[in-house]
Amino acid sequence: MPKQTLRLARGSRRATDGVRDMTLDIVSYGRRGPGGTLRFGAGEIAQIQRTVGRTPEVMVKVSGGGRDTGGGEAHLRYISRHGKLPLEVDEGVPMQGRGAPREIVTDWQLDLCRSQYKPKPASGQKDTRAKLAHNIVLSMPVGTPPEKVLAAARIFARENFALQYRYAMVLHTDQAHPHVHLVVKCEHEFEPGERLYIRKETLRQWREQFAALMREQGVAANATPRQVRGQVRKPQKDAIHHRLRALRAFGQLPMSERGGRRPPKTSTFMRAKLDGLLQALQARRGNLDAGKEAMQRTRQEVMTDWRATADVLRRQGQGELADRVERFIARMTAVQTDAQRMAERWGEVEKNQVQAHAHAKSPGAPVRGR
Repeated sequence: MPKQTLRLARGSRRATDGVRDMTLDIVSYGRRGPGGTLRFGAGEIAQIQRTVGRTPEVMVKVSGGGRDTGGGEAHLRYISRHGKLPLEVDEGVPMQGRGAPREIVTDWQLDLCRSQYKPKPASGQKDTRAKLAHNIVLSMPVGTPPEKVLAAARIFARENFALQYRYAMVLHTDQAHPHVHLVVKCEHEFEPGERLYIRKETLRQWREQFAALMREQGVAANATPRQVRGQVRKPQKDAIHHRLRALRAFGQLPMSERGGRRPPKTSTFMRAKLDGLLQALQARRGNLDAGKEAMQRTRQEVMTDWRATADVLRRQGQGELADRVERFIARMTAVQTDAQRMAERWGEVEKNQVQAHAHAKSPGAPVRGR
């Protein structure tokens, strides 16, 4: 649908080709009526209703990719749980067993890809070799029927990659949120030199497409930028997320069970952030507001767009939906940086410790050992 530009470009918020980034302009997706008045169509109104109604959001992300045949085979082994889960492929019946990943890599002829034989970088150096395959994850929130996630993922893969890029997928239900791992070969099957490049705009379009496919399966699903929803925090990278999840799981074990297990490694990234925060708090110096100004500017732009959206809805006789939009704006959480959030949590921990210590010293407190 053509987008209508209502305001001037926002400073540096431009794409590399000179076109303004419109991902935050809710109101810009409307159509001009005969008199030049902006109007929303049924699709835009449905999108607004889903967003202000907090319809569950789909997740589509790229979680890395193999840069040699060994890396590609290792990832296929991982997502198939070393042969326990069937791998659905673009051609033929599902493949299962410990030898399935190697058969897929051989069938895809990854060893003939041009970037396959570039030297592997030394330890500690950045790997600049081109990917042989993209690792994509399609996920839905807790409670979504897994079979419907898989059905939507099948259509998604067929519409985007069939007869162009080889692919394999597997459904995972071992976590609370059902998700599909999709591995796609980067080089085109019939056009030498043509590769699959995944950009931010590509991911945005894929999210919208996957949400529509989930709705076709009868599952409520939405796809909007997190800023539009008033969400400030960026999602954690996979490696950090898995490390923190392992640490939380270990911390929830009874002390009797921890003794015979090796503790998971801590996240070096999160440890560095925490150490920097503690140093700043102890020294009473350091800027916990770094980045907050840009976040507030983005929030202001989002709220301006939502208010303009409410105005257009009222002119169209959609007063009830306009009221919902205004309530949606009012309920947006305050902008807060990661450092501020961590400092706030640290302060709560210290406060609880002080209260517990004071309670232990009070005259009526129970004495241990009695």
